[in-house]
Amino acid sequence: MVVSGGGRPAARRATGLVVGGAVVVLAGCAPAVPHPSGPGDRVDASPGRCGDGWRHPRPGTQTFTLHNTSGTPTEVQLTDARTGAVLGEVEGLAPGAARGLPVRLGAGTYAFVCLGDDTDPVTGPAVRVPGDPRRTRSGPAAVPVSVHDLIPPALDYQRWVGRSMTRLVAATDALRTAVRTGDRTGDRAAARSRWLTAHLAYARLGAAYGAFGDAGDALDRTTAGLPRGVRDPGFTGFHRVEHGLWHHERAPGLRRAADRLARDVRSLRAGWAHTRMDPADLGRRAHEILEDTLRAELTGRTDYGSGSGLATARAHLDATRAVLRPLRPLLRTRYPGLPALDRRLARTARILDAHAHARRGKWTPLGRLDRAQRARVDAAVGDLTERLASVAALCDVRRTP
Repeated sequence: MVVSGGGRPAARRATGLVVGGAVVVLAGCAPAVPHPSGPGDRVDASPGRCGDGWRHPRPGTQTFTLHNTSGTPTEVQLTDARTGAVLGEVEGLAPGAARGLPVRLGAGTYAFVCLGDDTDPVTGPAVRVPGDPRRTRSGPAAVPVSVHDLIPPALDYQRWVGRSMTRLVAATDALRTAVRTGDRTGDRAAARSRWLTAHLAYARLGAAYGAFGDAGDALDRTTAGLPRGVRDPGFTGFHRVEHGLWHHERAPGLRRAADRLARDVRSLRAGWAHTRMDPADLGRRAHEILEDTLRAELTGRTDYGSGSGLATARAHLDATRAVLRPLRPLLRTRYPGLPALDRRLARTARILDAHAHARRGKWTPLGRLDRAQRARVDAAVGDLTERLASVAALCDVRRTP
């Protein structure tokens, strides 16, 4: 089985730094330069005449107009001619179309690279931008990541997920036992606690946008699109058991739901052993986990009675860190914003942890936050999501000369 993004919406298959669906400017941290912005030259972006028209090289912020004079779509990159680092790119430039590419250039030598459909990449002429390198600094740039760069991190992450699934199996087995015990004693407090433990174990796997395919959907689906809502036979998984536990469902139906959940978790683990994760998905997943948190958990769409949205958001933060861990060797040399990202991850963890209570399994329900608390949570997670879009863009595999 090949996992390459599952049910991710088509719009999210592109990286998060796409403006208008086409222009990508690599994000990072670079000092401002004292040169005014302004128009750049009109540059030919066709493979046959790649880079023609750049006649007035100058440092500072400028916007090149890229014109595809060929008969096929093309992708264009502006690169550092010495290192190959990409300062910005335009994707899907149609025949005859023109589009702007904003960049900030320091003193150095640069070249456009044109990548037409079904043709080899073509590197245009190297152009020297004058100036003092100590005073004129270019904008953020990064050496492109290859599939081979991503294979070791993907394998590392895949092994970690496999180990975590073994813990998930144990947690859902304990939940099933607690449901049966609670049926006999009439006390469901223990089952509710076991449900939260098991659900958070699943959330820490980072199952955003259907990352685990149909097997994952069976575990974490909601009633969206189901004709009979919570009574629909297609409503299975953690939220099905959650609804039963917090809405006093009668014992037989709840037992069946817990048994089904435990079986589906084991099926997920069994299938994962034969899964080949697409390495190119790793950087996107770092971004999508918290994007999914904003879309689902922090809107209350996935709350079926437990009030555990903040707890799930905190588990998704752990999942994000797990994805970033094997990517760090690549990011340290490409993403100047990594230290700031780490600080924001720690800050967001503190904000969420403030709503966890000492008594096990108790978190403040999302609906009980006051306006200031809610704004703080939303802002922290939203800020991280934007920063992680840069990680997705930097880890997006690019064609290179």
